[in-house]
Amino acid sequence: MVRCWWLAGLLVACAAAEPRCRQQLRHLQDSAGIAARLPPRLEGRWVSTGCEVRPGPEFLTRSYLFYANRLFKALQFYYWDPSCRDPSYSLVIKGKLRLRQASWITRGATEADYHLHKVGIVFHSPKAMREVASWINQTSGEGCRGFLPPGRSWAPGALYEVLSAKTERDCTAALGFAMHELSLVRVERHFQPLLQPQQSGSRLVEELYLGDIHTDWGERLHYRPTGYQRPMQSALHHAHPCPACGIISRADEHHPPILPARAALPMQLSGSWVSTHCEVRPAVLFLTRYFTFHGNNHTWEGHYYHYSDPLCRQPTFTIYASGHYTQGIPSSKVRGGTELAFKVTQARVTPMDQLTVAMLNSSAAGSCGLAGSWSAGVEQDITPTNGCLALGIKLPHTEYELFKTEQDTQERSLLFIGERPTDGSSPDSPDKRPTSYQAPLIQCAAASEEFSNYISLKYVGGKDANGIEALKPLPVAFLLFIALLFLRWD
Repeated sequence: MVRCWWLAGLLVACAAAEPRCRQQLRHLQDSAGIAARLPPRLEGRWVSTGCEVRPGPEFLTRSYLFYANRLFKALQFYYWDPSCRDPSYSLVIKGKLRLRQASWITRGATEADYHLHKVGIVFHSPKAMREVASWINQTSGEGCRGFLPPGRSWAPGALYEVLSAKTERDCTAALGFAMHELSLVRVERHFQPLLQPQQSGSRLVEELYLGDIHTDWGERLHYRPTGYQRPMQSALHHAHPCPACGIISRADEHHPPILPARAALPMQLSGSWVSTHCEVRPAVLFLTRYFTFHGNNHTWEGHYYHYSDPLCRQPTFTIYASGHYTQGIPSSKVRGGTELAFKVTQARVTPMDQLTVAMLNSSAAGSCGLAGSWSAGVEQDITPTNGCLALGIKLPHTEYELFKTEQDTQERSLLFIGERPTDGSSPDSPDKRPTSYQAPLIQCAAASEEFSNYISLKYVGGKDANGIEALKPLPVAFLLFIALLFLRWD
């Protein structure tokens, strides 16, 4: 009898861990009640929800104020540290923004034109002043040399002009500064359920997505975005709790926000992780991700669900990949990050629409699965053809990654994986290792629940492209039924 109770518990646990991750994916496919306003309404203040990491790396927080007359004042606060507690300098950016038409490239986005009137900088330490002055004096044009004479003493709170449309002076290039993020705009609205047990209803949350920053420092000054950065939220309508939102919204260039101290977390990859929303990458890729890491043998599995729309409702193809990863070491370049190497050894592809099917069937023989045999909803193993040339997948290959784990304000575990190169290439060498992060994944199954991934409880479904019967996960009800039968037989 004990044996049967153990088996019943095992089957129930196997059924319970996996659905939490799948439920999150279904929640995303249902768009979680998200509405996008076209054209977007920008009036009001928008703020970062935490410390952001840009390629470089750069650590910053943002506070942007848009007026009804199309003028804006943007504050960017830069820091020495990845917790945004040690300010370096602040930028004050003033200008005008004009929304144009819906983007022809990035579905769901609005294109915009902007004009900068002036940009000022406030230094928060003598070190920051010396460093920035050195950059500008060495790399800027004739009009910027001598921006700050050597030996100039630091004056707390002093504002120095680095760009002026009136005098046609622009000394911002040395800072890697550009506001091209304003050329691509999207505003999303959804309702967050109230967290307190005694409360019912929900609150409005508004998010502002601005264009992404190129991962190559040399390209960022003239890059026109096709993806997004981490979203800002409305200072009035933001998610709760959000300690950083209030701190950043009350800050100014003379009093930069100091975010609350957070305990450093050890890198604990084991378990399953899933996207928190429909993600957008440059070159117009909409996707959700689902990863499982097995810490006992350092193997991993990843599912990449691709879509043709910004709400992830219209699937195009799915990629399943697996392999192993190395022991992580602290990053010497990005404080707070961990460097790992991931080897991808196997992959499978499932086309989900006729356009993708046609593309894969037109691939050269031997370059992507069985030539001419692709059909919608049927998975194929692309390992024998060393990947899939049409989808840019090469097997086997190694990627040099940057990871970070955090806890959000609700004490949920988050996993940040390195940002993909903007040019669509792979971080296949140590010098191409990311210095910034993609949107975070949330943990949906802990390491203790990993055994559900090791035990292959499956039932036979339809046949795949090779004529082999495809395997699908067992339904929860069926698992419970089997468990009850064992109890009765004993």
